[in-house]
Amino acid sequence: MKVLVTGAAGFIGMHLAHRLREDGADVVAVDSFDPYYDVALKHARAARLLRLGVRCEVLDLADTTATAVFFRNVQVSHVAHMAAQPGVRYSLVNPAAYLRNNVDAFGAVLEGCRHGGVEHLVYASSSSVYGANHTLPFSEDQNVDNPVSLYAATKKANELMAHSYSHLYGIPATGLRFFTVYGPWGRPDMSPMLFTRAMLEGRPIKVFNFGRMQRDFTYIDDIIEGVVRVLSRPPAAATSGVAPSAIYNIGNHTAIELETFISELERLLGVRAIREYEPMQPGDVPATFASIERLAAATGFAPSTPLHVGLASFVQWYREYYGAGESLRRA
Repeated sequence: MKVLVTGAAGFIGMHLAHRLREDGADVVAVDSFDPYYDVALKHARAARLLRLGVRCEVLDLADTTATAVFFRNVQVSHVAHMAAQPGVRYSLVNPAAYLRNNVDAFGAVLEGCRHGGVEHLVYASSSSVYGANHTLPFSEDQNVDNPVSLYAATKKANELMAHSYSHLYGIPATGLRFFTVYGPWGRPDMSPMLFTRAMLEGRPIKVFNFGRMQRDFTYIDDIIEGVVRVLSRPPAAATSGVAPSAIYNIGNHTAIELETFISELERLLGVRAIREYEPMQPGDVPATFASIERLAAATGFAPSTPLHVGLASFVQWYREYYGAGESLRRA
């Protein structure tokens, strides 16, 4: 298996490339090193991959010419497309970045798969596609035509684009709807990192919807195990002409109150959080909760890492990484 991992200097992409290389796969890694958040953290992730012999090449996937040339040159058998412009709230102020990095770039990847004879495309979707749905847990059978953010709309667009390419060109494609991924090497714009940094510095944390939020927090190792299993199981085309396309939720199948999450962080850090309660933010949803029966049936795997175990691992990494100085971060 020769796998192209896009977004390999990102949170999920780095962990996936690392796991695949450890499993013996030939890994090709690319990232644009976009400055949406701390580029030093991205370079530190890339350095971690380099120690395994995986060099993360710089590639802007939205550059269609460069991406087409890259696909012709590398000739991979599988693609794990983890690259994207993340973040719901940022899409409110810079929508163009989402259209470019999530739609245009994904189109270039699909073209690369089409002309490169890729055996299976696995791509990152998001629980945000469920948008205004209120029926919990979220199931892949639910209608997802009511996104409440542009980020969610671009992820739904990815699913539709992938299905079209599967139907027209026979490309096996699987979309994975990730639910609130957390763990070591996580993103600085997500609540575990934001809360931990603020709490250790004695600053208030913003608790939206006045604390009435629930999230299906899913530990990174569970996400990666799910992706790896899916990668080796491409959907087959049905005899009825149905496209070789599939969608799976990957979540912990547990809706956890945000206050519970904060309390667990307080216990692990030994610091009491100063809470600033605020209303719901535009584009946000009050709760996420994944139905994972379809994933379990297809792969024999279901995420199960308890929050206290996953958060303990995250806090340990945070203290080591940010407590050791710039030399470790760039090692």
